[in-house]
Amino acid sequence: MTDFIEIADGLAFPEGPVLMPDGSIVLGEIANGQITRIGMDGRKSMLASTGGGPNGLALGPDGNLYVCNNGGFSWGRTDQGLRPIGRSDDNSGGRIERVDAETGKVERMYDRCDDVLLSAPNDIVFDRHGGFYFTDHGHRHGRKTDHGAVYYAKTDGSLIREVAYPLTGPNGIGLSPDGSILYVAETSSGRLWSWRIETPGQLAKPDWPSPTGGDLAAGLAGFQRYDSLAVEASGNIAIATLRFGGIVVVSPSGEEVERIRTPDPYTTNLCFGGTGMKTAFVTLSGSGRLVSMDWARPGLVLN
Repeated sequence: MTDFIEIADGLAFPEGPVLMPDGSIVLGEIANGQITRIGMDGRKSMLASTGGGPNGLALGPDGNLYVCNNGGFSWGRTDQGLRPIGRSDDNSGGRIERVDAETGKVERMYDRCDDVLLSAPNDIVFDRHGGFYFTDHGHRHGRKTDHGAVYYAKTDGSLIREVAYPLTGPNGIGLSPDGSILYVAETSSGRLWSWRIETPGQLAKPDWPSPTGGDLAAGLAGFQRYDSLAVEASGNIAIATLRFGGIVVVSPSGEEVERIRTPDPYTTNLCFGGTGMKTAFVTLSGSGRLVSMDWARPGLVLN
């Protein structure tokens, strides 16, 4: 088990940690429908009330936070903590929101692409051109499950485009250090897919057949359930892995580099910061904690 420092506890299924310029961490508390700011002293304060389920977050080039809101889950509890079990009955609809990082003002940016409603936006990453890619995980409704997709959008509200479909529970998303490759982790299949980016928001298509339209970057043996991810400066991909309770690091060519165990089977996300970008801030969502740990290699500085 990896040594870590607990920064905050008592969080309602935290996700999407973002290191802010002042050194605080902002994250979504999915089960509370709010965005919370946490100082390095562990003090918590509500930044914004979004309702629904604020999941993945990213700091945009304009200094605002961009939020993937899944609309809201229904919840179960085990001896290992809180866990999502499906779409809530009062789900408020999937959407992308913009949140003023100072005032907490919430603005709905996108809730559909053409005539397709967003289902459960999950995670988000900005490119060098000021646009962003995000995953729509889809919801489970009883015996039915939505197909997932990947979208590209602009921050001025002028463009949203579906760039990959269908996927099975697409979750984590990230870009290679040079911005030429898009990575997406599927939760249920435990696979990491990649696409070569031709132009912003335009992905190259591999030779048929491919179930996702992408290339298989990593498909490790065993029961893998991938959640969100972060990319290292070297190009390795660190994937928060459910059930395993920790983080699996894979190389761009798909080999396993390292496995880091945590005491929470709902280890959902991480971001990098600290001196030399060698600190990982990790959400242990089932037990409601934000922790930090030393990281062996530098993380990638995000756009």
